[in-house]
Amino acid sequence: MSSEPPDGLPRYRLLTGMDDAAFCHRVSDALALGYQLYGSPAATFNGNNVVVAQAILWGARTAPGES
Repeated sequence: MSSEPPDGLPRYRLLTGMDDAAFCHRVSDALALGYQLYGSPAATFNGNNVVVAQAILWGARTAPGES
């Protein structure tokens, strides 16, 4: 794996969006590029939809507090 993300993408990304298949595909696409999940996902309700967030890191080993 390259030491830098492809296409000028940042090393840290916070993916956000409605909790739907499109969001799941965005996370899956990032993992396929070589990003790793960082920490736990977050979810909230905006009155109409569930909105989710997942942090990802390029070249991450583990999140703080994880082994």
